[in-house]
Amino acid sequence: MSRIGKNPIPLPKGVDVNLAAGEISVKGPLGTISRPMDPNVGIDRDGDHLQCKALGNSRQARAMFGTMRALVANMVVGVTKGFERKLSLVGVGYRAQAQGDKLNLSLGFSHPVVHQMPKGVKVATPTQTEIVITGVDKQLVGQVAAEVRAYKSPEPYKGKGVRYLGETIVLKETKKK
Repeated sequence: MSRIGKNPIPLPKGVDVNLAAGEISVKGPLGTISRPMDPNVGIDRDGDHLQCKALGNSRQARAMFGTMRALVANMVVGVTKGFERKLSLVGVGYRAQAQGDKLNLSLGFSHPVVHQMPKGVKVATPTQTEIVITGVDKQLVGQVAAEVRAYKSPEPYKGKGVRYLGETIVLKETKKK
């Protein structure tokens, strides 16, 4: 049995959970998220807590027991507090500018890079070299941040590129004659 899966999921005030046939949807002050439920995992509501349980003793049920609990807990946190990823641009002339649901990047290419944000993800640029990606879905926020970083990932000699805030890049020593 999963130790993570045994923990109950507390539901804060203002969060509404709907357990429909094969789908769970969580509604809160920041929005709504829905996800298909695994058929090997059952979710019960006990007042202001949710409890996950494995249906059966199969390998798949035991594997998805803790995973489903973590996914539902992230859904609850997402609709109450939200998730954010911060990126920083390192390099001369590297700039970012948010315009509505688009992110314009100048990364040293001959053309500007325009990244369209998916529905449910917002982007802000407090400064020209900082990008803040926010949303209610943890997986989607992380995926968008990874896509933006992939345009120009940090190179190993000078460390120039798009990196996560706080990410350390191990720089290589240049070739000696």
